[in-house]
Amino acid sequence: MLDIGYSLSTRFPDPPQTDYRRVDVRTLRHDLFCGDIYLADTHTDREVSTAWGWVPVLDFAWALCDIVEQLDRDPRGSRASRPQYAELDFTESSDRMLFQRRFGWVDVTADWMPRDEPPLTFSHRLLRREARDFLHDLTADLTDLHEDLADNPVVWDLQARFPRA
Repeated sequence: MLDIGYSLSTRFPDPPQTDYRRVDVRTLRHDLFCGDIYLADTHTDREVSTAWGWVPVLDFAWALCDIVEQLDRDPRGSRASRPQYAELDFTESSDRMLFQRRFGWVDVTADWMPRDEPPLTFSHRLLRREARDFLHDLTADLTDLHEDLADNPVVWDLQARFPRA
């Protein structure tokens, strides 16, 4: 089972004067909602997580959904034996989260993990469903914190682009 989660940082609060109805894509993706994220395999009790406090969590959710789609570009889908690769760069550092799909399985590793530690492995279908659920749950949580965010067209477009699976 896959669990994707986040925590918002109290060290990097969002500016109080922010007009969430009109915030642009760059600000939403890079300047707001900082904290930490994790992907956990609940069966093996292992996870890939950050502990930096500055990761833009909405950007992470958005990028994760993009990566899952990128890993599905091979027309053979889960029958594709050739590995497909993607990486998620963290803007404020050189660290990366790495994804490799072969057949219907995706291995997830990170630069900061010990080299001898095996990757977390999930089915592509599960990763897609959980990534989209995480995005929608996160936007709902952020909208509870900042009601005007629900009126932002960028958020509407994002939710329409990646509907719940």
